[in-house]
Amino acid sequence: MDKTTSGWINGFAGVAIFAGSLPATRAAVADFHPLFLTGIRASIAGLLAILLLAAFREKRPLRSDLAPLAVVALGVVVGFPLLTALALEHVTAAHSIVFIGLLPLSTAIFGVLRGGERPKPTFWLFSCLGSALVASFALKDGLSASPLGDMLMLAAITVCGLGYAEGARLSRRLGGWQVICWALVLSLPLMALLALARLPSSLETARPAAWFGLAYVSVFSMLVGFVFWYRGLALGGIAGVGQLQLLQPFLGLALAATLLGETVSPAMIAVTLAVILCVAGAKRFAR
Repeated sequence: MDKTTSGWINGFAGVAIFAGSLPATRAAVADFHPLFLTGIRASIAGLLAILLLAAFREKRPLRSDLAPLAVVALGVVVGFPLLTALALEHVTAAHSIVFIGLLPLSTAIFGVLRGGERPKPTFWLFSCLGSALVASFALKDGLSASPLGDMLMLAAITVCGLGYAEGARLSRRLGGWQVICWALVLSLPLMALLALARLPSSLETARPAAWFGLAYVSVFSMLVGFVFWYRGLALGGIAGVGQLQLLQPFLGLALAATLLGETVSPAMIAVTLAVILCVAGAKRFAR
């Protein structure tokens, strides 16, 4: 199997795992405060990361790696989880998932700025078309659903794209799972303090769905998904493999409807299917 194909397979595995993140977060914030959820999910993943790094006796990153790792941590360990958790207090998981269609464009832009990639002009046409379809759907009601929720989701997409691109760049040298593990370890003290500061007075009132959501985002969204995702971006190219995120809304909408009983409108499905068609075009002209 060639490197590019392996990259796309790993990337798809990562996207499939990430597809459950927003529905799981939605379930968790029903009983847990967003700040507590952000802190505890990163803390749990950080402790698992320490065990992994110790088990494989990984060398510490160089001092020059600390700043890029801090960018990764701020983007995908702190920024995206916190901003999406806050957004999901105002919008449904189904609505927020549609914004994920903007993430490939954000990742591609930062892939050019930070990863030195230069996709062909036609690539940008397909990428922007997919993003425009998503944005048009989000704006069709004039942001009347929740302007704050939509703005928080847009901010989350921006910082996440930066974290993805920076992590993929580091993964070419450090390895995919090592990058997310070191980013989690770096942010662990702050996240543990945040979790303790926002610890609920009683955890017994939390429902099983909230606990399941917490477990999923802690283990899969914060760690396992990135093992595949960063490897995929590093092998297949940040801009190209990043377009696989256009598939995430389709998978996420299905989960939101199945697990949370949320309404998925025909317009949501139509936009998602149209966006998926842009993946093939973007993939062809990614390099």
